[in-house]
Amino acid sequence: MGAARIRVGLLDGTPTASLPVEVVERKGLGHPDTICDAVAEEASLALSRFYLERFGFVLHHNVDKVLLRGGAARPRLGGGVVDAPIDIYIAGRATHAYRGVDVPVESLVVESARGWLAGHLRALDVTRDVRVRCLVRPGSRDLVELFERQRQGAPKLANDTSLGVGFAPLTPLERAVLATERALQETGAPERGEDVKVMGVRDGGQATLTVACAFVDRHLATLGAYLQARGAAAATARDAARAALGSEAAVEVNTADDPAIGSVYLTVTGTSAEAGDDGQTGRGNRVNGLITPARPMSLESVAGKNPITHVGKLYNVAATRLAEALVAELEDVREAHVQLVSRIGSPIEEPQVTDVRLRVETPARAAELAPRARDIAQAHLEGMGSLWEDLLTRNLATRHATST
Repeated sequence: MGAARIRVGLLDGTPTASLPVEVVERKGLGHPDTICDAVAEEASLALSRFYLERFGFVLHHNVDKVLLRGGAARPRLGGGVVDAPIDIYIAGRATHAYRGVDVPVESLVVESARGWLAGHLRALDVTRDVRVRCLVRPGSRDLVELFERQRQGAPKLANDTSLGVGFAPLTPLERAVLATERALQETGAPERGEDVKVMGVRDGGQATLTVACAFVDRHLATLGAYLQARGAAAATARDAARAALGSEAAVEVNTADDPAIGSVYLTVTGTSAEAGDDGQTGRGNRVNGLITPARPMSLESVAGKNPITHVGKLYNVAATRLAEALVAELEDVREAHVQLVSRIGSPIEEPQVTDVRLRVETPARAAELAPRARDIAQAHLEGMGSLWEDLLTRNLATRHATST
């Protein structure tokens, strides 16, 4: 691929951090949408590792369609009950047999999902409160054959026409939203469930964080204990936001509560999936762990897609890492946006569009920086073929940010 394919230009418009209004959201690990993304990723990781260990390479699969149907529960102070379990349906395509060897697709998918749930949702009883159902079938002949061409020494070929986008650096509000959700999870308070959602809004110079935190009922015997726990969560969130912003933020936790009538955000399992909400892959955080409507975004879900040739995953990760590298390695570059567009059947290292936009402190230096930006982009594109090795070491849905 020649560098002429890489377009470098200036980023126009007002920086996001200087816009009159900025909105940023993060859905925590226990949110139903994040659960769907996470179990899709775990299924892909389990399949990939089995294929690699058994056959020496990763076979065709995409398990990127997950639906969570919420259960039924009756939480109450001191401890409630789950009346009906959460149902998780994992659909997609995978290689079920290769060269006469059967692949235990169903057990790999189901056990990987249950393992993730047990390891990340402390108050959830995975033997009683969840049912995982594998609906994965073999892939279509044309896509399997396209995938198989790499086995014959050909370049890895994109199995979709798709796009990936990335930007850097994060704004103070984006950092504050990430830091707040992380702080609420890392303090080890057993009464806090993993279903924490943070909505950050900056109106002019004032930042406000609205936090939904699912509290676990059996750790809170009285309404007073709940209110104390909610206040502690607000203080933790306020400290984290202040450190990220460098200024005070208004923080409110569980604003739908009405303590006067005893209506508060309690759960039995630490997630609203037990009764209050359903979930689906692709409706939550993007690959950088955030939902950022003021930034370039792709609707492409990365979760569950194979890490070898599915550009819906590869290009979103690569675009974000490239944007981070451009800001880190080029002095005078204050912001970078990257857009990568694939064409099905073409080598993954050769996007049909590689569009790099830079915000430069000194615009007169743009022409000087452009060749260096192309070199950095070229290096990232050439490394696309080995990106899968890194992706097999991590679950993208559990990350707080993309930097490694």
